[in-house]
Formats: sequence, structure tokens, C-alpha cells
Amino acid sequence: MRNILLTTVTALLLASCGVYKPYSRPEEVKTDGLYGTDIQAEDTASIASLHWSELFTDTRLQSLIRRGLENNNDLNVARLKVVEAEATLMSSRLAYLPSVSLAPQGTLSSFDGSKTTKTYTLAASAEWELDLFGKLTNAKRGARAALEQSRAYRQAVQTQLIATIANSYYNLLMLDVQLDINRCTAESWSESLRTLELQKQFGNTTEAAVQQARANLLTVETNVLTLEQQVKKQENAISLLLGDVPSHIERGTLTEQQFPDTLSVGVPLQLLARRPDIRQAEASLAQAFYATGAARSAFYPSITLGGSAGWTNSTGAAIINPGRWLLSAVGSLTHPLFNRGRNIANLRIAKAQQQEALLSFQQSLLKAGSEVNDALAQWQTADRRLQLDGKQIAALRRTVESTRQLMEHSSSTTYLEVLTAQQSLLSAELTEANDHFDKIQGMINLYHALGGGSW
Repeated sequence: MRNILLTTVTALLLASCGVYKPYSRPEEVKTDGLYGTDIQAEDTASIASLHWSELFTDTRLQSLIRRGLENNNDLNVARLKVVEAEATLMSSRLAYLPSVSLAPQGTLSSFDGSKTTKTYTLAASAEWELDLFGKLTNAKRGARAALEQSRAYRQAVQTQLIATIANSYYNLLMLDVQLDINRCTAESWSESLRTLELQKQFGNTTEAAVQQARANLLTVETNVLTLEQQVKKQENAISLLLGDVPSHIERGTLTEQQFPDTLSVGVPLQLLARRPDIRQAEASLAQAFYATGAARSAFYPSITLGGSAGWTNSTGAAIINPGRWLLSAVGSLTHPLFNRGRNIANLRIAKAQQQEALLSFQQSLLKAGSEVNDALAQWQTADRRLQLDGKQIAALRRTVESTRQLMEHSSSTTYLEVLTAQQSLLSAELTEANDHFDKIQGMINLYHALGGGSW
């Protein structure tokens, strides 16, 4: 009988070796060519290796980011989720230890009016589940993977928060530039309107030209009001990110911002270590892997050892005080017999969820590569547009000046030509401000796409 039992336990242990296997990254996960064929990524240097304070050198922006990291409610919620995961991991580790409880008991009994009998039992009991088939091990490893997932989520929220604050700040600077351009344009056009009104008095222009100039001035003044509203709205959005009530945001100017002239992306393999959302996806895959192992463990017996020790004065018919020692030990083995259908279904579900987690992990890699490509293209394209914007604005300024002088000294040039040149110049100046912000935004998006700002 002893040999049969030993053989059975040995066979079960050998069959359950698979449930102890630790997680390893699947071979089908590839990073080659993740950035696309148009980006040659061979150098391991990456902009993501910079601390956010090295990239965003504006001290006012640095102050805003620090306030956001300290007070943002979403980030604080993510930090609390890490605390919850740490507690869960602690609980799974303590599951290896026996559970001990104290259960004192006292009774009073009397039969048919006889003398009351007083008995008591003061004992401590313990129960210990042997982890022969990986149930507790998989639970602990799954809890550790959940902790890594929570930490990665916290870092993902942090990197997104830094990128959002920086984007919002530079968008605010861009709105300031556009507001200044419109205000200067309004002043210039107001002067032009006064000049036209004087010319009309001397018969050198028409009422239609004066009214057209007035209408254009009103359009610019309307744009000023709209931009002022957008500035206030952007300030409120930044205050919300900082966990603060709406307030004025101290800021610099768009032209004084300094950034690297070249941006390096590093090799795609670095995304696995730097991007927190990818680490979160892989931690989720590891958690699903261990959940599958736990589902396999359900097919094997559960062995529990227990016992109690203490004192009692009830040892049969005699009543003794103080009490005598009370010792007991018990072992139990529970093996599933009629719930295998449920265990099989649970295993199939766990395998399917593990495959879902693998697909999500692969998709997160593809998404990361696409975001890197998009951000780099945005930065490069905006940089080339800025070079053209500068040349266009210089040409339009000369055009405005030339047409204004021709209108003042020649009857062949009408105010409509001056108006067209002024409107083109205004549009080009606003476009330059937008392209300047677009270039900065491309850099921020690239920094975020590469996993920068997670530390």
C-alpha cells in the first residue's frame, strides 16, 4: 500500500512539472523593422534616455510638470493601485505559511437537574497547504506580474501626463504668438483705415474701399477675442492637469525655447524596456500565463496538513482542573472527481485569455513603432515647412510694403491689392506660429513614443 501511494504521488509530481514553468517572452514577438523601412535605427542612442528636465529646459514648464507629478489625481490613483498590488503580492507570499488560529471554548451542562458540569478547551489550531502542484506558486507569480503591471501603468500615466503638460504649455505659447500677431495686425489695419478715410475726403479712394477695410478690421478684432478665449481655456486645462483650480499660467515665449537640433530614436528593442505601456502589456501576458498554470493545478490533488494543541479539563468522565494537554493532527487530500468538466472549461478560458494577452502585446509593439514613425515624420516635416515659412513671410512683407507705396503714389494700384497682400501676410505669420508648435509637438510625441519621461 505504501509503495502504491508513493508511486501515485511521484507520478502526479512528474505530471505537474509544467505548472512550475516560469514565464518567458514568446519567440514570435519580433521587433525588427518596427519603425518602418524609412527609418534606419542602428544607433542605441535615443532621445528617450534624457530626463524630462533635460529636454524641457524652460524653468516655468519644469515647475508645472513637477506640480503635475505631485498633484495630478489620475497619477495619484495609479500610485494607489501599486500599493494595492503590493498588498496582494504580500498576501500570496504569506499563503506559503501555515494559518494559525486560537479558538477557546467553554461549556456548561446539566442533565435532569444534576450538578452543572463546567468544561473548557483552550487550544490553538494550524492548517498548512502543501504546494506540491504549483497552485500557490502560480498565484504568487501572477501577483508579482500584476504588481509589475500596476507599476508600468503608473509610469504610463506619468509619461502621458508629462507629454500632455508640455504639449499644453507650448500650445499656450503658440496661442500667445497668434494673439500678438492679430493684435499687431489690428493696429496696423486700424491705421490703414484712418488713412483711407482721409483719402476718401480728398476723393482719392471710394466708400467701398473704406467699408471693406473696416470689415477686415472687425474680422481681425473678432479673431483676437476668439484667441483670448482659447488662451483662457488652455490655461484652465493646464490647471486641471495640475490638480488645481483655474488660474493664470506663468510662461515664457515660443521663440526662446531651445531643443536638440537632431533627434535619435535608438533601436526598436529598447521599446520593450522603456515604454511602460509595452511593459504593462507584457506583464498582463505573464499574468495570463500564470493563470493558465493555476488552471492546470486544479486538476491535481490539494494536500492540507492541520492540527491543534492546547489544554482542556474534559478528558472523559473525570473533571480535572487545571486541564491536561490536548493534541491532535490531521492530514487531508482532496482530488477533483466530478468537477473535471468545470476545470477543463476553466483551462480553455485561461488559454484563450493568454492568447488574447499575447495578441494585445504584439499590437502594442506595432502601435509603438507606428507612433515613433509618425512623430519623427511630424518633426521633420514641420522643420522643412518652417524654412519655407520664413522665406514666404519675407517675400510677403516686401509685397505689402511695395503695394502700399504704389497705392499712395500711383492710381494704378487699388486698395484691394494692398488688402490681399496684408491678408496673405497675416495667414503666413499664423501658419509659421502653428508650424513652430507642430515641430515642438513632434519632438514631444517622439519623446513619449520612445518611452521618455518614465523616470
